[in-house]
This record gives sequence, C-alpha cells and structure tokens, in this order.
Amino acid sequence: MYKYLFFSVSFAALAIPAAAQDGSGTLASDSVSSAETNITVTATGTRIELEDTGQQVTIIGEEEIRAVQGPDLTRVLERVPGLTFSRNGGLGGFTGVRLRGSEAEQVLIVLDGVRVSDPAAPSGGFDFGNLLSGNLAKLEVIRGSNSTIWGSDAMGGVIVASTRADTGLVASAEYGADDSVTANASAGIGDADTGFIGASANFARTDGFSSAASGTEADGFEQWAIEGHGRYYFSDAFEVFARIRQTEGTLELDGLTFPAYTLADTDEEQDTRQTFGSAGAVLDTGPLFLTASYSFADTARDNLDGSGSTTFSSDGESDRISLRGEWRPIGPLLLNFGAQNEWTSYETLYDTGDSTSILGAYAQAGVEWRGISGHIGVRIDDHEDFGSEISFGADISYELVDSWRLRASIGEGFKAPSLFQLLSDYGNRELSPEHSTSYDFGIAYGDRALTDRPLYGAVTLYRRDTEDQIAFVSCFGASTDICTDRPYGTYDNQDRTRAQGVEAELRARIAETVVLGAVYSLIETENRGAGPNAGNVLARRPRHAATFTGEWSPVPALSLGADLRVVSGSFDDAGNSSRLEGYEVMSLRAAFDVTEAVQIFGRVENVWDEDYQTAAGYATRGSAAFVGARLAL
Repeated sequence: MYKYLFFSVSFAALAIPAAAQDGSGTLASDSVSSAETNITVTATGTRIELEDTGQQVTIIGEEEIRAVQGPDLTRVLERVPGLTFSRNGGLGGFTGVRLRGSEAEQVLIVLDGVRVSDPAAPSGGFDFGNLLSGNLAKLEVIRGSNSTIWGSDAMGGVIVASTRADTGLVASAEYGADDSVTANASAGIGDADTGFIGASANFARTDGFSSAASGTEADGFEQWAIEGHGRYYFSDAFEVFARIRQTEGTLELDGLTFPAYTLADTDEEQDTRQTFGSAGAVLDTGPLFLTASYSFADTARDNLDGSGSTTFSSDGESDRISLRGEWRPIGPLLLNFGAQNEWTSYETLYDTGDSTSILGAYAQAGVEWRGISGHIGVRIDDHEDFGSEISFGADISYELVDSWRLRASIGEGFKAPSLFQLLSDYGNRELSPEHSTSYDFGIAYGDRALTDRPLYGAVTLYRRDTEDQIAFVSCFGASTDICTDRPYGTYDNQDRTRAQGVEAELRARIAETVVLGAVYSLIETENRGAGPNAGNVLARRPRHAATFTGEWSPVPALSLGADLRVVSGSFDDAGNSSRLEGYEVMSLRAAFDVTEAVQIFGRVENVWDEDYQTAAGYATRGSAAFVGARLAL
C-alpha cells in the first residue's frame, strides 16, 4: 500500500517545482545536447565523459531516436553493436534483448534511475515488449560485465534509458498498418535557477497480426503510460528530485493448444501493470558529487482465457535505497563509491511467494590525466539467501594521437538466482549465483555521438566466459538426486558458456547532406559444459548481425533515411535441432519540416515483405506503412 501512497504524494509534490535529475547521476542543469554527446553514467554510476572510460559504451540521443520513428524500441537498439533480440510475435510481445551473446536476463535494465527487472519472472528479467520508444530522450548501452558498479544482473551489460525531461511542448501522432495508432506528448516548464516540472503521456494501439506463424487471427496490443518528473534547485550545488511512471497494457496471446501442443491461435490475453518511481537528492560541490535516492518497481501480470477467467497471475516488487558518489581529492585523481540495499518479493497465482534482500558496496579509484584515463574497482555484495559475492573491474583509455583512442577493460559479473528459481515450488535454495568474466580491447577514431564530425570508426575484440549458469532440470521419469520430491523439475547450476567476437562501427559524412553508417557484430557462442548439448552454439544467438543506415537531406527541410538489418541464421533451442533462418529487412523513412514547429513524417517497414522469425513458431510483421506528424514548441 505504501507504494501507492508514494505514487499519490509524488504527483502532489509535482505541483510545486520540487525534485529532479534523471536518477542516473547527470545533473538536471546539464543541457540535453551535452547529455547526448559527452556524458554517460553506465561506466562509473555517476558522471563521466565518454572519452574517459575504457569500457565500450554506445549513446543514442533523442534526435537519433526520433529519426528512426515509431514506438518499436528494437528498431533503435539495432544500431548498437553486439546487440540482438528475439520477440514472440508483434509489438508488445515478449522481447528479450541480448548483449554479446548473453542471456536476455543477464542484461541489467535501468529506466530513469530505477532497476526495472521483474522479480516474479522465472529468471528475473525484463520484457522489452513493455517499453516503447515514445518519449525516450537517451539510451546508454555498456557492453561487457560490470557488476563492480552495478551489482547483480550486469553480466552481459547494462542498458540505461532516460525519458524526455526538458522545457517546452513536444507532441506526435502516427497511424498505419494493422490499424495502428501511436500518440505521445511531453511538456515541461522551469529555469536554471529554480527547477523544473514536467509530465508526459504515451498511447499505442494496434490490431496486430497473428503471433503464431501458423495462425490467422490477429493479436492486438494496447498500452498507455503517464509520467511525472520534477526537481527543485536549492542552490547551485544542491537539488532534490522525484519521478513516477505508471504503465498499463493488454496483449492478445497465442499459445500451445491441446492435444498437439503446437503454437496456434488462442483467445488468451495478458494484462500488465507497471509502477516505477524514485525520489532523492543531489549534491555537487565540484570536488564532491553525491546522489542519494529511494526507488521502487512493481510489475503485475494477469493471464486470462477467452472467458475472462484468470489462468495465471504474478506480482514482483523491488525497493531500493542507494548512495553513489565521486570525490576528486586532487588533480587527476578520483574515487567513485557507492552502497545500495535492495529488497525484492514476488507472488503468483499458484505460489504464495517469498522475499529476499541484497546489500552491496563498491569503491573504484581512477586517474584522468592528459590523454590517459584508468579505473580499478572492487565490490562486495551480501545476499540474504546465498551469501557474499566479490566483483572486480578495471578499464583504461589512452589517446594515441589526436582523435585516435585505445580502450581496454576487464570486468566480472554475477547474477543472483531469481526468487522463482530459489523459492518457488520449482526452486532450489542451494543455487549459487551465475558468474562471468569479460575482456575487451578496441581502437576508435572520433566520437560516435558528435554527428557533425566527418568520420567515426571503431573495432573491438571481446570475450566473456560464464560459469554456474542456471538452467531448468526436467524430472520427468526421475525421482532421485536433485529430483527427489521435485516431480515437475527444478533449477540447478549446470553450464559453462563462452561468447567471443568482433564489433565494428563506421559513420561517415560523405557529403554535406549525406551520412552513411554501419555496425557489424561477429558473435561466436559455445556451450562448454558437460552433457548432450556440450559444444553447441547458444540458442537465438546469430553469428553475424549488421545494421546499415543512410541519411540524405536533399533540401534543408527534407530528410530521407534507410535502414537495413541483416542477421544470419541461428538455432532456437539448446539442442541445436530447431533452425532459425537468417533474414534481411529494410525500412525507408522520410521527414519534412513544414515549419520550425511542425514536421510530417512517414516510413515503410520491411519494404520487400521478408518472411522471417526471431523465435521459432512466432510470426513477424510483413511490409507496413505509417504516417504521422510532430509538434515542438
């Protein structure tokens, strides 16, 4: 109940200009443009210029998100090297995002400073089908293990998403294929001396198409979201902030049908409700930077059959208090530090649920002197159920000559067993955390975020080894050892895996009005454990993935763009018996500035109507067209 009291109080607090920052550690007084070009929070947990980290970080700003068009966030994320995804059907369907061959649940997701993974999900992951691009202002993606700063779940990397929080009014709407309607609006007022108050609303609806590739009945999706954000500056050095987000959505589902148990049309639907919030304060005296906050996330789901009866429900909640800081005692030396305590709980229709907690603290020393920057840190976490865990990380960045920079990092990651894996009827209290160690080395020319520069390029080599990976153990026909008193199966630490490869990026302004870009990833994965799947590649990890982009402005008011996604084949299962064929999908888009405040835009997705799947048995959208308009005041 206190979460909903917090929800009400937060909106009341927004009635005055009190509260602030994006929860990620970047002061609200930083301009949006500088946040898009230079500042990242994923490497240290506070503020750092991108050139000062040896870790591989991609920043996608508001202008680029807006240029891609549409609510489907995966179309934006395709521009991140090393990132692949799979989706169960159309918009709103379960979407898992993987970094460098990781499991989707091994990627930590932070939205406006709140860790939004669902504690009630079997593996405790986050469903990207519930996050639309709507009013997003920035995406920051770190590739590689980074539990030193971020603790549990940061084995494959971290994705930090920030929604728009700027003065003025921005609104857009579009209509297109499958009777799809999307509308977004955000507004804010404030100044650099007093503070800021803002709110946004998002709505998306589509009749969709059959999620089952063999089906004929369309599966629709509808979602709305509202947000409030405020901050108040007590002085140049101190501010307070609060933020709240409420999302509700309904997704029509296809499922396994009796007696064949194959994916087919059904009348099922899933209702999802999410409430995320945070509040805290920021102190920035120059040498000392501190941010303290409380945040919570609540994700509730109900699955309903055709008659409206509940067939399954779950509710996962987390509460977190956090302190992060940076101290620059003298010259080029700095110290990043922090501590967090998180409480999580879950319950389902068939399980009364349980709760647990984890306490963690870290320290990271660094030096930033002339052309060289380096950091080394350690973290310790104490989990209520499995005990203590220590994580180590280090990185270095060195400017060889003007615009040329070497980067290298090593990091450890761990993922605590989910509450479902530990404590449900299928649970195993003897589970250990999953562990990973990642290494990467790269060279870069220029800066990807500085779009006015003529050339940017980067090549990175990486490897990540994972141990103690948790997998479900079937107990069909077995009743001894781990299957004792577990007739339906359980979870166990089983696998060792490896993912390694190459990432390459290129962006070139070949003329004043023409920009071409490309990202490519070679991802080699291997199950290195024992058993029948030893030596197999990991499921849903394509070996090759590339995105090619082009932007052309033949006249100042007109922008034309094209995106081509090329993905090689993969396997849908650990046994490598179900093949997913590769695919090539192109989108064309255009935008025209009618006035300085009004823009009309449109696009065609999947231009040549490619028939492909990212998850076996689930369909994807064919050729589709959309038109819309945007207002910015």
